[in-house]
Amino acid sequence: MSDPASSQPSSLPPGSSPLPLDSSQSIFGPRSRKQLSIFFGGAAFFGIATLITRRALVRRYKASIPRYFQQSNRPSREFNGGMEAFEALNIATINVASIAMMLTGGLLWAFDISSIDEARFRIRSRLGIDGSERGVAEAEEEFEEWLATTLARKENKQKKIGGEVAGEDVRTNEEGKPR
Repeated sequence: MSDPASSQPSSLPPGSSPLPLDSSQSIFGPRSRKQLSIFFGGAAFFGIATLITRRALVRRYKASIPRYFQQSNRPSREFNGGMEAFEALNIATINVASIAMMLTGGLLWAFDISSIDEARFRIRSRLGIDGSERGVAEAEEEFEEWLATTLARKENKQKKIGGEVAGEDVRTNEEGKPR
């Protein structure tokens, strides 16, 4: 007997898929360009942040070099600790924000997510919520039940350990005897 897959003539070159590649699914399609625009925006922002950081470091280095006829026992300039800390915080914030923007854009492109609604749908499908009002209501009800049982266990534990007498808390010492 011959294999049915080998008996059919193959008009496709090896390594190609039988489904045509949609222009919206290609790397140069509009969907991919939209996803990658966040990444490249973050990369441009990172480049600008790098230039700002470099400029601040060079300025600080040049200010620390003493002048030609400057005394060696005096600082080369006045130092304002608050402003130095403020500038350092701003530079660090710009750098972290630009890297986070690049990371977000790259992850959106890698996971093929192009809108908030699409991300919400994928997260809800992973959690088992279908997105309808019934699915959301069931998830909220399940969470409320979990919270109620957890709080009830905590309350029972406190009653067992601390003991309550007629609605008043009884303080105990290390041995468990009332004070």
